[in-house]
Amino acid sequence: MVPDDADKDRECYHRYGVAVRMLRRCRDPRTTSNSQVSGPELKQRLAAIFAADVAGYSRLMAANERATVAALDAARAVFRAQIEANHGRVIDMAGDSVLAVFETANGAVATALAVQAEVNLAAGAAPEERRMLFRIGVHLGDVIEKADGTVYGDGVNIAARLEGLAEPGGITVSESVHTAVRGRVPAGFEDQGEQAVKNITHPVRAYRLRLEGKVPGPQKLPLVGGEIDLPLPDKPSVAVLPFTNMSGDPEQEYFTDGITEDIITELSRFQSLFVIARNSSFTYKGKAVDAKQISRELGVRYVVEGSIRKAANRIRVTAQLIDTLGGSHIWAEKYDRVLEDIFAVQEEVTECIVGAIAPRVDAAEYLRVRRRPGNLSAYELAVRAVALAVESQQKSDVAMRNEALRLAREALGLDAESVLALTAIADVQWLNVAFHTADDRHAAWQEGMDAAMRGIAIAQSTGCHVYKAFLLAYAPGGGRWDEARIEAELAWRGNPQDWLALAGCGFILAITGDPVEGICLLERLMRINPRDPNASFTYANLASAHLATRDYAKGIDWALRATNAAPEFAFAFMITAALYVGLSDIDQAKSSLERARLLAPEGFHFFSRAQRPDPRKPAQGGSDFRRRFHTFLRIAAGLEDPSAADALR
Repeated sequence: MVPDDADKDRECYHRYGVAVRMLRRCRDPRTTSNSQVSGPELKQRLAAIFAADVAGYSRLMAANERATVAALDAARAVFRAQIEANHGRVIDMAGDSVLAVFETANGAVATALAVQAEVNLAAGAAPEERRMLFRIGVHLGDVIEKADGTVYGDGVNIAARLEGLAEPGGITVSESVHTAVRGRVPAGFEDQGEQAVKNITHPVRAYRLRLEGKVPGPQKLPLVGGEIDLPLPDKPSVAVLPFTNMSGDPEQEYFTDGITEDIITELSRFQSLFVIARNSSFTYKGKAVDAKQISRELGVRYVVEGSIRKAANRIRVTAQLIDTLGGSHIWAEKYDRVLEDIFAVQEEVTECIVGAIAPRVDAAEYLRVRRRPGNLSAYELAVRAVALAVESQQKSDVAMRNEALRLAREALGLDAESVLALTAIADVQWLNVAFHTADDRHAAWQEGMDAAMRGIAIAQSTGCHVYKAFLLAYAPGGGRWDEARIEAELAWRGNPQDWLALAGCGFILAITGDPVEGICLLERLMRINPRDPNASFTYANLASAHLATRDYAKGIDWALRATNAAPEFAFAFMITAALYVGLSDIDQAKSSLERARLLAPEGFHFFSRAQRPDPRKPAQGGSDFRRRFHTFLRIAAGLEDPSAADALR
C-alpha cells in the first residue's frame, strides 16, 4: 500500500529532522564525554595534537571588542594556512582557541613555530596592552577519532594542559614531541621538568621551545586597536550579519539571534567556505554599515543579511546574499511560516537558507573565475574544473569532461593539497567509469578513488565521500554496494545541509535497497533548496528512486522534469526509457533511449546491451535495481522481448 503524498511528506520531514538532530548532538562536544566514545565508527591512532589560545583574551575584548575579534579572525587565517601547509587538520576553532591534529610531530611543531613567528611579529609593533599573543601546546599520543573527524582522549587533554603551561607568544611540548623532533626543527628546548596537570593521573614532562632559526614568509597582521584592512582568503569567504528584529518586540531578539547563530554554524560545515566567527559578526549588531566596509574589516567577499518580522502566530524571515566587492545581490528569498513550534521553525528556516546559500556562492565563484584571463591560481583552476565536471554530466560532453580533468591535474601541480581539484578528479573519473568514456576504465577508477581518498584524508571532504561512493557503486567488475552506502552516509552525516551529500546519499540509498529513505532525502533537498541550480540531478535521482519502488508514473514525472531542465543529460533519458517500459509504453521508451544514444553513445552501449543480472540469484545490494534497469533498457533497445518485464514490474 502506497501512502498518500501528505503522509509521506510528514513522515519524511519527521525522519529527516530526527536524524539531523541526532547527528548534531553526536557532533557537539558539550554532549559527548570520553565514556560515551565507543562503537564501530571509532578508531584509535597515534597523532600529534596542537592546542592554542589567546593570552589575555578577555582583557583585549574589554578594551576594544571589534578590533580584537577582527585580529583574531586574521590570526585564524594564519593558523589555517600553516596547519594545511604542514599536512594538519583543524578540529575546532571555538572562541579564541584552536585545536588541530597532525600525522607527525614535526608538522605540528613546524606549524607552531611558523604561527608564532607571524603573530608575534605583528604584535611586537603594538603597545603591550594591545598585543594579541597565543600560547601553544603540542603533544604526541593516542587519540580516539570518530567518523566525523572529532578527536578525544588523554592525548587531547595533555595538549590543552601544555598550552596552559606555555608563555604568551610561546610554545610548550611534551617529552614525546621533544624526542620526535629534536635536531629536526630550528628550535632549542628548555626542560621544564615534570608537571602535575589537571585530570591526568601521571606527571607530564614539559619542554619550552626557543626559536633559533628563521621561519620564512610571515605576513603582516592587523594590530589590535589599529587599522584593519584584511586580504581575502583563497576560498570563498562569508560573513553572516546579525539578522534584524523588525517585530518591535524585544523578546524576539533571542529568536533572531538564534537564526543567525545557526546559519553561521551550519555554513561552517562546508569545507569549501571560509566563514567568519559569530563573535566577529555580532560586533555589527544594531549598527548600519555598508558591504564594502564589512569586506574591508572582516576580509570577506560575501555577506548574508536578513530580517525577521512576527505578527500574531506568523513569522516572515527574509535573507539575501551580497557580493561585497561588486555590491550586487546574488540571491534573496523570504520564508513565511506559522509559529507553532518556535524551535522547529528556527531549524527549518535555517536549513532552507543554508541550503540555498552554499550553491549560490559556488556558482558566483565560478562566474568570477571564468571571467579571469590566464595565469590562474591553483584555487581558480580547481573551481573551473569542478564547474566543468558538473556541466559535462548535464551536457553529456566528453571533451568538457577531459578539460575538467586537465585543469584539476594542473591545479594539483601547483597545490598538491587542493581538495577542490581532488574532488573534480573523483567526479570526472566516476563519470568516465559509469559511462564507459575512459580508454582504461580500471586506471580511471583507480585515479578517481585515489583522489577521493586523499581529499577525505586531508579535509574529510563531503564531495570526495560522495564521489567515492559513486566509484564504489560503479566499480569495474561489479558494484561494491554495501561500501558505497556506508560512504554516502558518511557524506551526509558530515554535512546534512550540503546538496551534494543529500543528492548522493539519496541516490545511493534508493538503488541499494532503501528507496523510501532515499526519496526522503531527495525530497528534503527539494524542500530546502527549491531553486537549486543543479536540480536536474535531483530530478533524475528521484526518477531512479521511483523506478526502484516501481512507482513508474511518479518516476516519469521526475524524469521529464530532468530532461526539460537539462535537455542534453543522457542518463535522464535512459531512466525515462526504463520508466516507460515499466508503464508498458514501449514506443515512448524506444524514443527516449534513442535520444540517450545520440547524446552518449558509449553509455548507451553499456547500459542497454550489458548482460542483466542472473534472475536466479537473490538480489543483493543494488542488484535488484540493476536487474530492473538493465532489463527494461534492453527491452527499449529491442534486444529483449517486452514480456521479460512482467516479472519485474
